[in-house]
Amino acid sequence: MKKLENKVAVVTGASKGIGAGIAKGLAAEGASVVVNYASAKAGADQVVAEITAAGGKAVAIQANVSNEADITRLFDETAKAFGAVNILVNNAGVYKFNTIEEVTAEEFHNQFNTNVLGLLLATKGAVKNFAPEGGSVINIGSAVTAITPPASSIYTATKGAVDAITGVLAKELAPKKIRVNSLNPGMVETEGTHTAGFIGSDFQHEMVRTTPLGRLGQPDDIADVAVFLASEDSRWLTGETLLASGGVR
Repeated sequence: MKKLENKVAVVTGASKGIGAGIAKGLAAEGASVVVNYASAKAGADQVVAEITAAGGKAVAIQANVSNEADITRLFDETAKAFGAVNILVNNAGVYKFNTIEEVTAEEFHNQFNTNVLGLLLATKGAVKNFAPEGGSVINIGSAVTAITPPASSIYTATKGAVDAITGVLAKELAPKKIRVNSLNPGMVETEGTHTAGFIGSDFQHEMVRTTPLGRLGQPDDIADVAVFLASEDSRWLTGETLLASGGVR
């Protein structure tokens, strides 16, 4: 029997990159997966197509995680498609590196609205729809909280908030049998890191040089850890921060 047979998972921001990898990884272990997206419908539909072609179950549902009405609709549509939720992966996130001279209120709110408020609202919505036996919330943090690179003050602050929220919610939701852990990747090669110009840059070369395992992460590297956190294999873990960075810290 697959590890996540008969489980229902919602993965936010799953139209590409790490989120898409996690969605496919959960589905491969038997979960019925909601592939959430904000605007990239084509990407989400492609992820669903790949999951179903492999014999899995998935649907794409649009929702902006920082919008409360969207979150309500996301979980209403999830219930109609698959029933109660067992797994929530708070993956939706944005990032932009700014020096302190470039910091603006607009950019602060842009990143915090998605990375922090979005996580809180999605978790609030999921808790109302979790199955009675509880389940797992997986917050996607970042190794930036450990390595604090220059020009990342806003982004690193959002991910520091994710780590702190993880600890709070692990205690708060434990009576409901909901475990909450943070999965913090290092640099991962995705469409986003290519678009942002990280791949091929001096920053990438420095990251590889300082990574003990000697390479960038791939979405599958993160997806396998997410499967572990979603499954009964991690039943005794909550409030943990797992640094999945190839040894960077």
